[in-house]
Amino acid sequence: MRTLVTGGTRGIGAAVALRLARDGHDLVLGYASDDRAAEETRLAVEDTGVSCHVVRADLTEPESVDRLFAEAGALTGVVNNAGATLHLGPLAQTPPEVIAATVDLNLTAALLVARAAVRALGTSYGGGGGVLVNISSGAATLGSPGEYVQYAAAKAGVDAMTLGLAQEVAGDGVRVVGVAPGIVRTTIHADAGEPGRVDRVGPLVPLGRAGEPHEVADAVAWLMSDEASYVTGTTLRVAGGR
Repeated sequence: MRTLVTGGTRGIGAAVALRLARDGHDLVLGYASDDRAAEETRLAVEDTGVSCHVVRADLTEPESVDRLFAEAGALTGVVNNAGATLHLGPLAQTPPEVIAATVDLNLTAALLVARAAVRALGTSYGGGGGVLVNISSGAATLGSPGEYVQYAAAKAGVDAMTLGLAQEVAGDGVRVVGVAPGIVRTTIHADAGEPGRVDRVGPLVPLGRAGEPHEVADAVAWLMSDEASYVTGTTLRVAGGR
């Protein structure tokens, strides 16, 4: 098994990489800019006994997506994980360029990665079949009012992509599934300007706490396994009941 994880060197992506490594996946990890995190994650993955290659790529550029997949080589799975909220605040107070950048990263780039994944995995393109997991967000159905409506809207688009693409490529040997995390303890909130958001929102979840990255990674690993061989076109919510 050889799997590509975009945004695979920090947060949920890094947890997914380590979980898949324990299942025996050789890994290719795409990342945007944090070279130190990329090296640390690569070493941690290789410590499990599998191979790991890291590739720095800007997924908002189609040619970078093509380069990432070219470097990845033959694949059996793709985890379409890269994303960020970029901003916190009401939509009316969000600069247009931030809205555009949010949609570009969280939806347009995800579509480009999904397109490349089908071309890498699909039997009609010479692939051997496989699994594409799209990382969505609980925000897609909650709307995230007052915080990041534009991010929620982009992730709702990812959910629609999962449903439609799964039907489109079901005969091509590719399962397409999604995972929608809720509030999870990563740096995504600090990166957007509110480092205390996990502690603020976590207690409001029915289970009474924020999730941990490994809990999302376990869901991804199951969806990529043969145990989920009859699962496609659906998004699994990992959000503590919210």
